[in-house]
Amino acid sequence: MSYPVRIPADVDREDKVLGNLTARQLLILVVAGTILYGGWSATRGLVPLPVFAAASLPVAVVAVLLAVGQRDGLPLDRLVLAALRQRTTPRQRVTAPEGVHPAPVWLAERAVVEPGAAPAAPAPLSLPAESVGETGVIDLGDDGLAVVAVCSTVNFALRTQDEQDALVACFGRYLHSLTAPVQILIRAERLDLSRQIADLRTQAPGMPHPALETAAREHADYLAQLSGGTDLLRRQVLLILREPVQPAGPVDGLGGASPLHRRRRRPTGRSESLRRAAEARLAQRLAEAVDLLGPADVTVTPLDPGQATAVLASACNPDSLVPLSSAMAGTDDVITAQGGSDDWGQP
Repeated sequence: MSYPVRIPADVDREDKVLGNLTARQLLILVVAGTILYGGWSATRGLVPLPVFAAASLPVAVVAVLLAVGQRDGLPLDRLVLAALRQRTTPRQRVTAPEGVHPAPVWLAERAVVEPGAAPAAPAPLSLPAESVGETGVIDLGDDGLAVVAVCSTVNFALRTQDEQDALVACFGRYLHSLTAPVQILIRAERLDLSRQIADLRTQAPGMPHPALETAAREHADYLAQLSGGTDLLRRQVLLILREPVQPAGPVDGLGGASPLHRRRRRPTGRSESLRRAAEARLAQRLAEAVDLLGPADVTVTPLDPGQATAVLASACNPDSLVPLSSAMAGTDDVITAQGGSDDWGQP
């Protein structure tokens, strides 16, 4: 006979080893205490105890803060390590799998360098996504494959109680059907209305009635005033499905990969048959999402290669001055013509 087992809500919480301290916190305190005790043992014949205590007090306070302090839910020691890593890594990175080549002589001669500052050399940028296939499947290297789909939204507040219960039950059925990693991402991005404004002003003279032409011009002026006075944002709901290419290894009690399996080095070689099988599983899971979320009035639309590339580029550079488009040229594409106003909203 089976019995229900209560699972804690925060399954990622670290285990408490001594009192309310985790192993990481104990390690920080023990290392700091060992250093202070070693310093006292080496200098107790030369330095009085009050002087040594006053000198070691800041070190002890910093160690305690790093061990037990938090900011925005993250431990201070991890924040300090992240700050040091960010400080020591290059500021300028470029996508160069083959390595960064030196700049041409004519470009290096015209480079403007501040007095006393060394010229900044770019470093290779390593991204999780290696490429985007013809079907919109994103290659994550050893981490498997992923596919991105955009989901429509539902106005939940305007529905009746019975309709809300039906929507929740429909979404619950989809969650219960999940057997692989899924991410629901709600992203906000800047909204550029320059193209809509240009279209309104271009098509206004061709309106069949003068009142319609006036209304179109006034609406264009209103949009221009709105975009110039405030930062307009739009929200986009994305459904990301990921599928590993390599067969899954042993799992632990919570369904994740076992610690022994995590320590193993993942094989680098992947056969084409395993990749096709992973793509087939992704297509099946995407079709299941379309069928299960359809009754909830949620339309799931897979992104094509251009749209998936634009989403990845926007996530890596959200504040770009150049509006992203699915018609943008890739890193390996050869540009043979000049883009027009339809792509960028400007001549």
